[in-house]
Amino acid sequence: MSNTALPIALPAEPAVAHTGIHPPAAGATATLLMDLRELFKFKVTAMVVITGWAGFHLGSMQSGISSIQPGLLDALFGIGMVSSGSGALNEVIERRSDRLMVRTANRPIAAGRIHFLLGLALGLSAIAIGSLWLLHTNLLTVALTLLTSFCYVAIYTPLKRVTTLATFVGAFPGAMGPLLGWTAARGQIEWPAVALFAILFVWQFPHFMAIAWLYREDYRRAGIRMLPVVQPDGLSTVIEALCYAVLMIPASLAPYWLHITGAWYAAAALLLGLLYLGYTIRFTKILRARTETESRMYARDLLKISVLYLPLLMTALMLNAQGKR
Repeated sequence: MSNTALPIALPAEPAVAHTGIHPPAAGATATLLMDLRELFKFKVTAMVVITGWAGFHLGSMQSGISSIQPGLLDALFGIGMVSSGSGALNEVIERRSDRLMVRTANRPIAAGRIHFLLGLALGLSAIAIGSLWLLHTNLLTVALTLLTSFCYVAIYTPLKRVTTLATFVGAFPGAMGPLLGWTAARGQIEWPAVALFAILFVWQFPHFMAIAWLYREDYRRAGIRMLPVVQPDGLSTVIEALCYAVLMIPASLAPYWLHITGAWYAAAALLLGLLYLGYTIRFTKILRARTETESRMYARDLLKISVLYLPLLMTALMLNAQGKR
């Protein structure tokens, strides 16, 4: 299969007001807030902040200090600002392809409610503010956070139109949250931080494959080369999801093996891992689903479990964290 982008004619920029935002109207404030929430990818940023909190908490435990300290707020605010700014830049770059997909056509830049130049300015400003704020932590965290932003915006985002390997590349910045939290607390990269990174890295693939299958027609129209687009029979999609779901079990147990959590966490991680694997095995039924509705049901169920799995695992990590021995 060729890795050249699918030939799709992109529509011209929509007409927008020179101010970048439509004139005020009834409910304009609420609409603007919702647009900013979407522009800055609030849900994604929230996940990054939560996993960063987990990394900071476990790192602080290894330092023998409480994670409830001013450094935590500095780290989470800075990481959150850079993440939200990166999300805005992603929507600036993908504004044309977003208009071709049902799930993204109403994003504020794609729909023309916010001018892409304003989105660019807001994104760059958020990254700058977040980076400067992270100077309250340490230079390593600043450098890693900026590297994460660069990989997401400048490498992963354009690569999605070129090769299916973009999913693998995008998993790196997607997994950086807990590692950034750890370095903010400890000032160095250590094996427990790598283990936390590995958990987020592996978790993403069944999650992404479920999304890719659900919205494969959207991705096809937009010329985004997800696995279900270039190999529509679904075999490669289920194989990749299944392989990473199996890897999720040993990856999630790594914090226990590294003695940063106790046996209670190990039991919870094992049970959650088996649940995740079970739903991924069920996802393989898309290969013989009799209808599109049935096929989408399997993908949607895996997506729901993946979204539930991660916060439960992070909660178990934090509740059963062990101090340095």
